[in-house]
Amino acid sequence: MAGLKSDLPSGLVVFLVALPLCLGISLASGAPFFSGIISGIIGGILIGALSHSPLSVSGPAAGLAALVLGAISSIGDFSLFLCAVFIAGILQILLGLAKLGGIANYIPGSVIKGMLTGIGLLIIAKQIPHAFGYDKDEKGNVTELFPFGQEDLHELLQPLQHIHAGVFLLCILSIIIMIAWEKPVLKKRVGFIPGALVAVLLSVFLNEAWIRAGSKLAVQNEHLVQLKVAGSASEFFRFFTLPDFSGFLNGTVIVYGIVIALVASLETLLSIEAIDNLDPERRVTNTNRELLAQGVGNAVAGLAGGLPVTSVIVRSSANVNAGARSKMSAIIHGVLLLLSVILLPGLLNKIPLSSLAAILLLTGYKLAKPAVFKNFWEAGKFQFIPFITTVTVILAIDLFNVMPSLSGKGLLVGVLTGLLTAAGSILYGNLKNSYYFHSENHQDGDLIRIRLSEEVSFLNKAAIRETLDHMPENSTVIIDASRTRYIDFDVLELIKEFRDIKVPLKKIRLTLVGFKDAYKIENFSHVQSVHK
Repeated sequence: MAGLKSDLPSGLVVFLVALPLCLGISLASGAPFFSGIISGIIGGILIGALSHSPLSVSGPAAGLAALVLGAISSIGDFSLFLCAVFIAGILQILLGLAKLGGIANYIPGSVIKGMLTGIGLLIIAKQIPHAFGYDKDEKGNVTELFPFGQEDLHELLQPLQHIHAGVFLLCILSIIIMIAWEKPVLKKRVGFIPGALVAVLLSVFLNEAWIRAGSKLAVQNEHLVQLKVAGSASEFFRFFTLPDFSGFLNGTVIVYGIVIALVASLETLLSIEAIDNLDPERRVTNTNRELLAQGVGNAVAGLAGGLPVTSVIVRSSANVNAGARSKMSAIIHGVLLLLSVILLPGLLNKIPLSSLAAILLLTGYKLAKPAVFKNFWEAGKFQFIPFITTVTVILAIDLFNVMPSLSGKGLLVGVLTGLLTAAGSILYGNLKNSYYFHSENHQDGDLIRIRLSEEVSFLNKAAIRETLDHMPENSTVIIDASRTRYIDFDVLELIKEFRDIKVPLKKIRLTLVGFKDAYKIENFSHVQSVHK
């Protein structure tokens, strides 16, 4: 009972955070609004009950919105897309059973941050048309608002004539409210009320006032949430969309199912790690169990007409900050979502899309703010290059459509490209760090000391060969292997070749130090004394 006293109010807070997010992510995904609510209910009640995490809250994720938008567009039918969600759920169950919950630990942080930053920029780009009220393109392409390539200034400015002043004003007002709500003065006094909810409610109130006053600023139905309103319980259950089972034989559907499973699993595991770090009791979530729970949730979401579900950091952190003690809070939030869509659909249909777009614009900014780019730039090229590669590939494919055949798969391709770039950086760094090179000038020639590192593999062969080939004539060369634990056979043969052929030809004074008996190469010196 003591736990329920904390979980009940925290469940209410999470519900107030989740409701506008469920609708906003549906908007960003190009999916029916009801599908986002369904996923919120499943994430709260079903996954909340099955999950091992006491504080994580699941639901539709902004991080998957761009992927879902591309998938629905490529597949061409929402009921077929639901098969991909079901497939993703089954794959997640298999990942959990195979105990692959630790897979996220093997992905470099630069690639993960690049993926999240790319997602943030995609969300911003896709919501700009909704923010201006020029959202005729259901895919939310920002290029519909700005027709690049037209030289006539009048034609370039023509889209501005289509901007709806009331829609744009509500978006700006919502952004101002949410930013102000994060300021310490307001956060200390009314922080228990989510700023996003305040922005949405104020937008509804203001728009209703405009409508009653007959103002030109009034936002009409085409720019408002449009949830179906049920007249009876039986009619309500007919709102759930069943998948078109022929999708299970569709190659595109299957591919998207695999992509959704991978990205959703990664986002869940990252969120779980973050929430475990926020848990005051420092409880550790069983990640394999979490993948199983998420898999069951996504399988059910696919059968019921919902969007893909993940553990969501925004709702989970709100849950922690509200003082939740157990997963009962997540379940309560799911129950409240179910009651709201049954009892309050008329009120939900008064919400302007631009206020939801404002929530997503700020969400995107938090993922892709300039400080992220600055931090990786300052971290050095081996961190920045994989990061910026991941971001660039995601945007090129999913925003600028440079490869139409990969449309909607930008996240997966971006992550894979980032991983290859990161691996290349590691190999390059390994090649450069196989030895320490120091050179001094003396009257009798150069003194060059080459100190081999602990592990010298065949990957280092090319760099060492290049160094030895460029040793100057009449120099003194010391090759020190005293710190090594392993030297590859090819590298040892290279050193022997240098000793037996290059040294006599260039009249080099060579000293070999620290070579173990197992290397089968003798330590020796061609000089009586060397500078140490």
